Amino acid sequence: MFYRPKDGHGLPHNPFNAIVSPRPIGWISTTGSMGDNLAPYSFFNAVAYVPPQVMFASTGAKDSLDNLRETGVFAVNIVEEAMFATMSATSATLPRGTDEFLVAGVAKAACDSITCPRVAVAPATLECVVIDVITMRGRDNYVIFGEVTGVHLRDDCVVGGRFDVTRFNPVARLGYRDYTVVREVIELARPDDR
Repeated sequence: MFYRPKDGHGLPHNPFNAIVSPRPIGWISTTGSMGDNLAPYSFFNAVAYVPPQVMFASTGAKDSLDNLRETGVFAVNIVEEAMFATMSATSATLPRGTDEFLVAGVAKAACDSITCPRVAVAPATLECVVIDVITMRGRDNYVIFGEVTGVHLRDDCVVGGRFDVTRFNPVARLGYRDYTVVREVIELARPDDR
Protein backbone atom coordinates (compact mmCIF):
# COMPACT_ATOMS: atom_id res chain seq x y z
CA MET A 1 0.00 0.00 0.00
CA PHE A 2 1.14 3.52 -0.78
CA TYR A 3 -0.70 6.76 -0.18
CA ARG A 4 -0.05 10.49 -0.27
CA PRO A 5 -1.30 12.11 2.94
CA LYS A 6 -2.86 14.99 1.02
CA ASP A 7 -5.01 12.49 -0.92
CA GLY A 8 -6.08 10.41 2.11
CA HIS A 9 -5.27 6.83 3.07
CA GLY A 10 -8.61 5.11 2.45
CA LEU A 11 -8.42 3.20 5.74
CA PRO A 12 -11.00 3.42 8.54
CA HIS A 13 -8.39 5.11 10.79
CA ASN A 14 -5.30 7.21 10.09
CA PRO A 15 -2.19 4.96 10.32
CA PHE A 16 0.34 7.80 10.84
CA ASN A 17 0.49 7.66 14.64
CA ALA A 18 0.73 3.85 14.56
CA ILE A 19 3.70 4.06 12.19
CA VAL A 20 5.66 6.49 14.36
CA SER A 21 5.58 4.50 17.59
CA PRO A 22 6.15 3.93 20.40
CA ARG A 23 6.37 7.56 21.43
CA PRO A 24 7.29 8.66 24.96
CA ILE A 25 4.65 10.73 26.73
CA GLY A 26 5.61 14.12 28.10
CA TRP A 27 3.22 14.93 30.93
CA ILE A 28 3.64 18.69 30.71
CA SER A 29 3.00 20.88 33.74
CA THR A 30 2.79 24.65 33.49
CA THR A 31 1.47 27.61 35.40
CA GLY A 32 0.19 31.03 34.42
CA SER A 33 -2.20 33.78 35.38
CA MET A 34 -5.12 31.36 34.92
CA GLY A 35 -3.55 28.80 37.30
CA ASP A 36 -1.74 25.47 37.03
CA ASN A 37 -2.14 23.02 34.16
CA LEU A 38 -1.18 19.38 33.55
CA ALA A 39 -1.60 17.66 30.17
CA PRO A 40 -0.06 14.67 28.34
CA TYR A 41 1.65 15.10 24.97
CA SER A 42 2.69 12.08 22.91
CA PHE A 43 4.74 14.09 20.43
CA PHE A 44 7.62 14.47 22.90
CA ASN A 45 11.32 13.60 22.94
CA ALA A 46 14.85 14.58 23.92
CA VAL A 47 16.72 16.35 21.13
CA ALA A 48 20.22 17.26 22.46
CA TYR A 49 22.68 16.27 25.19
CA VAL A 50 24.74 19.42 25.88
CA PRO A 51 22.98 21.43 27.01
CA PRO A 52 20.15 18.94 27.49
CA GLN A 53 17.12 19.94 25.40
CA VAL A 54 13.67 18.50 24.79
CA MET A 55 10.73 19.19 22.51
CA PHE A 56 7.02 18.55 22.49
CA ALA A 57 4.38 19.39 19.94
CA SER A 58 0.92 20.74 20.59
CA THR A 59 -1.81 20.07 18.05
CA GLY A 60 -4.04 22.90 19.16
CA ALA A 61 -3.66 26.16 21.06
CA LYS A 62 -4.02 24.76 24.55
CA ASP A 63 -3.60 26.09 28.11
CA SER A 64 -0.09 24.58 28.28
CA LEU A 65 0.97 26.67 25.30
CA ASP A 66 -0.56 29.86 26.71
CA ASN A 67 1.09 29.30 30.09
CA LEU A 68 4.58 28.59 28.80
CA ARG A 69 4.40 31.61 26.50
CA GLU A 70 3.44 33.71 29.52
CA THR A 71 6.04 32.34 31.96
CA GLY A 72 8.80 30.95 29.73
CA VAL A 73 8.94 27.62 31.62
CA PHE A 74 7.44 24.14 31.71
CA ALA A 75 8.15 20.79 33.33
CA VAL A 76 8.11 17.36 31.69
CA ASN A 77 6.92 14.63 34.04
CA ILE A 78 7.60 11.03 33.02
CA VAL A 79 4.54 8.77 33.11
CA GLU A 80 4.81 5.45 34.95
CA GLU A 81 2.43 2.52 34.57
CA ALA A 82 0.94 3.19 38.02
CA MET A 83 -0.19 6.65 36.82
CA PHE A 84 -1.54 5.51 33.41
CA ALA A 85 -5.24 6.11 34.14
CA THR A 86 -4.50 9.33 36.01
CA MET A 87 -2.44 10.65 33.08
CA SER A 88 -5.33 9.86 30.75
CA ALA A 89 -7.75 11.75 33.03
CA THR A 90 -5.65 14.90 32.59
CA SER A 91 -6.23 14.79 28.82
CA ALA A 92 -9.93 15.69 29.25
CA THR A 93 -11.18 18.86 27.61
CA LEU A 94 -11.99 21.12 30.55
CA PRO A 95 -12.88 24.80 30.87
CA ARG A 96 -9.94 27.17 30.49
CA GLY A 97 -8.11 27.69 33.77
CA THR A 98 -9.18 24.36 35.29
CA ASP A 99 -6.38 22.78 37.35
CA GLU A 100 -5.95 19.20 36.09
CA PHE A 101 -3.79 18.39 39.13
CA LEU A 102 -6.88 18.92 41.30
CA VAL A 103 -9.39 17.31 38.92
CA ALA A 104 -7.30 14.12 38.57
CA GLY A 105 -6.07 14.06 42.17
CA VAL A 106 -2.38 14.47 41.30
CA ALA A 107 -0.12 15.67 44.12
CA LYS A 108 1.98 18.72 43.23
CA ALA A 109 5.53 19.56 44.25
CA ALA A 110 7.51 22.71 43.59
CA CYS A 111 10.24 22.74 40.97
CA ASP A 112 13.69 23.96 42.04
CA SER A 113 15.04 25.85 39.02
CA ILE A 114 11.76 27.18 37.58
CA THR A 115 8.47 28.56 38.94
CA CYS A 116 6.16 25.76 37.92
CA PRO A 117 4.58 22.77 39.67
CA ARG A 118 5.60 19.19 38.95
CA VAL A 119 4.02 15.79 39.56
CA ALA A 120 5.26 14.94 43.06
CA VAL A 121 5.45 11.16 42.54
CA ALA A 122 6.77 11.13 38.95
CA PRO A 123 9.77 8.83 38.47
CA ALA A 124 11.53 11.76 36.79
CA THR A 125 10.81 15.39 36.00
CA LEU A 126 12.71 17.68 33.64
CA GLU A 127 12.50 21.37 34.55
CA CYS A 128 12.70 23.40 31.34
CA VAL A 129 13.16 26.96 30.15
CA VAL A 130 11.50 27.69 26.80
CA ILE A 131 13.97 28.13 23.95
CA ASP A 132 11.48 28.59 21.14
CA VAL A 133 7.88 28.05 20.09
CA ILE A 134 7.60 27.35 16.38
CA THR A 135 4.37 27.47 14.39
CA MET A 136 4.24 24.52 11.99
CA ARG A 137 2.13 23.93 8.90
CA GLY A 138 -1.53 23.19 9.39
CA ARG A 139 -4.09 24.61 11.80
CA ASP A 140 -2.81 25.23 15.35
CA ASN A 141 0.30 23.03 15.15
CA TYR A 142 3.19 24.13 17.37
CA VAL A 143 6.50 22.66 18.49
CA ILE A 144 8.04 23.84 21.75
CA PHE A 145 11.76 23.49 22.50
CA GLY A 146 13.11 23.75 26.02
CA GLU A 147 16.47 23.61 27.76
CA VAL A 148 16.54 21.35 30.80
CA THR A 149 17.68 23.39 33.82
CA GLY A 150 16.88 20.85 36.55
CA VAL A 151 16.26 17.11 36.83
CA HIS A 152 14.37 15.24 39.55
CA LEU A 153 14.92 11.46 39.80
CA ARG A 154 12.87 9.43 42.25
CA ASP A 155 15.32 7.66 44.56
CA ASP A 156 13.81 4.19 44.07
CA CYS A 157 14.45 4.47 40.32
CA VAL A 158 18.22 4.94 40.66
CA VAL A 159 19.87 1.52 40.88
CA GLY A 160 23.63 0.98 40.74
CA GLY A 161 24.17 4.52 39.54
CA ARG A 162 21.73 4.17 36.61
CA PHE A 163 18.17 5.39 36.10
CA ASP A 164 16.32 2.06 35.85
CA VAL A 165 13.08 2.26 33.85
CA THR A 166 12.08 -1.23 34.94
CA ARG A 167 11.51 0.19 38.43
CA PHE A 168 8.51 2.17 37.19
CA ASN A 169 7.66 0.90 33.68
CA PRO A 170 7.19 3.97 31.47
CA VAL A 171 4.05 4.29 29.36
CA ALA A 172 4.39 5.09 25.65
CA ARG A 173 1.85 5.98 23.00
CA LEU A 174 1.15 3.89 19.93
CA GLY A 175 -1.47 4.69 17.30
CA TYR A 176 -5.23 4.98 17.61
CA ARG A 177 -6.18 4.52 21.32
CA ASP A 178 -3.27 2.15 21.93
CA TYR A 179 -0.43 2.39 24.44
CA THR A 180 2.43 0.18 25.55
CA VAL A 181 4.42 -0.25 28.74
CA VAL A 182 8.19 -0.82 28.86
CA ARG A 183 8.85 -3.97 30.88
CA GLU A 184 12.02 -5.26 29.24
CA VAL A 185 15.37 -3.62 28.53
CA ILE A 186 17.78 -5.08 25.98
CA GLU A 187 21.37 -3.83 26.12
CA LEU A 188 23.38 -3.77 22.91
CA ALA A 189 26.85 -2.28 22.53
CA ARG A 190 27.51 -0.18 19.44
CA PRO A 191 30.37 -1.23 17.14
CA ASP A 192 32.50 1.72 18.37
CA ASP A 193 31.91 0.74 22.05
CA ARG A 194 34.01 -2.43 21.76
